[in-house]
Amino acid sequence: MIRRLLGLAALVWLVGFAVFMLTLPRPLEGATTDAIVVPTGAAGRIDRGLLLLRRHQAHRLLISGVALEVDADDLAEQYHVPKRLFSCCVDLGTQAADTRGNAEETARWVRAHHYHTIRLVTSDWHMARAKMELDAALSDDVVILADGVPSEPRLGLLVNEYTKLLLRRVALWTGVGR
Repeated sequence: MIRRLLGLAALVWLVGFAVFMLTLPRPLEGATTDAIVVPTGAAGRIDRGLLLLRRHQAHRLLISGVALEVDADDLAEQYHVPKRLFSCCVDLGTQAADTRGNAEETARWVRAHHYHTIRLVTSDWHMARAKMELDAALSDDVVILADGVPSEPRLGLLVNEYTKLLLRRVALWTGVGR
């Protein structure tokens, strides 16, 4: 009986993992939102957020999880964008240290600016968990559009991310760790 349950659990995990891998989000084209949110982390995220901002796909950009010692001038130089873009339209969030913290930091920022639509820009493999955390932190009247940054993650990273997604989903369903 226990072996059957373990086998069934493994099968469900494998099918879920296959669906997770096959449905990684792609870049979102043509949508305009009130704001763009980019959690720091893997390559390409900030580049994508800045590109969308320069294309006027939103009015403002939050980069969440920025190290305290990094300032707007550093980022403008690193990403080859005018400093005036940062001074007018980019906010740096320095309070987040993980995905859950990014969601909490973003929710405070969204409420402060009274935004109703946001574009979440993060790595394709990270999107499901980042969006889930953001959904949990925001009110139901805020629409989140997923804009996945294409990547070539290793299998180990995908397994780890999918497992974190499942564990965090269970925690949210049961009210643990809210």
